Amino acid sequence: MRHFISLFDISQQELHAILSLAEQVKTLLAEGRRPAWLARQMLALLFEKPSLRTRVSFEAGMTQLGGTVTFLGQEVGWQSRETTADFVRVIAQYADYLVCRAKSHVTVQDLASFDCIPIINGLTDVAHPCQALADLLTMQQFCGSTAGKQVTFVGDGNNVARSLALICAMVGMRFRLLGPQDYFMSDEAVGAILQRYPNADIVQSVDAAQALGGADFLYTDVWTSMGQEAEEANRRAAFAPFQVNEQLVSHAAPGCRILHCLPAHRGDEITDAVIDSPNSVVVEQAGNRMHAQKGLLIWMALQHGQLTASELENEGLQLPVGTS
Repeated sequence: MRHFISLFDISQQELHAILSLAEQVKTLLAEGRRPAWLARQMLALLFEKPSLRTRVSFEAGMTQLGGTVTFLGQEVGWQSRETTADFVRVIAQYADYLVCRAKSHVTVQDLASFDCIPIINGLTDVAHPCQALADLLTMQQFCGSTAGKQVTFVGDGNNVARSLALICAMVGMRFRLLGPQDYFMSDEAVGAILQRYPNADIVQSVDAAQALGGADFLYTDVWTSMGQEAEEANRRAAFAPFQVNEQLVSHAAPGCRILHCLPAHRGDEITDAVIDSPNSVVVEQAGNRMHAQKGLLIWMALQHGQLTASELENEGLQLPVGTS
């Protein structure tokens, strides 16, 4: 059974297949076509954390593919009223796929360990692979081939940064992290990427000119994520010199695109002048969450025999290598 807990779970070829499917279904949607490839299939959303983009993009995407969605919050008694084993084995009787947005990465790994329903990581403290898919889809949209391009992430080495660094390694992009040294990605996190992709170009720096020089994309995130509220004062002091404002952006290449996974704390990690500038593509980036996840769902349906290649080809979709 295939799960999508981390980008480490797929090959480079499979990544390109998912993104190719995403691009094609995005084009179909723009043409007013919504083939019901996942008709009569059920997607369950199991969320420990609040969400706008992850929840609505999966709901909209699955609906556009002809399937249905059920949202499961804490009221279902998950991890309190019954064991994870009982919960996930019962859900597998009803649903075809389960997206989990959890506080701990171990939680999603535990769900997947029973191998009774395909699990998709909707966010954990370690990784945010669905966000990275949308990020790469967005970068491809604005620069075509991403090989040799550079993205600079301004902030701490959080789940978003780690997934972004990994997906950059998979497609030959340069990754730079700019921020306080105490908040760099750990040696363990970087080492895991380099072990799989020895040619990965990853640099962490406290120097804006060094980290932003030659950047094609400048990406930032909130200084304090959910669950880190007790650290807010210390983080605000540490990250204040790295606010993404017009002065910081001036170190990047002309035409550098601005990315943010949202929600944004305007006036903290990024100013209105930058996030609302002509170079900002944050709205397109958010929209691509749905398209990327539709590509992922189609790919997973193919992997698990819930969808056939001929069904896609009948709608004119070109099947990329890595879809079977």
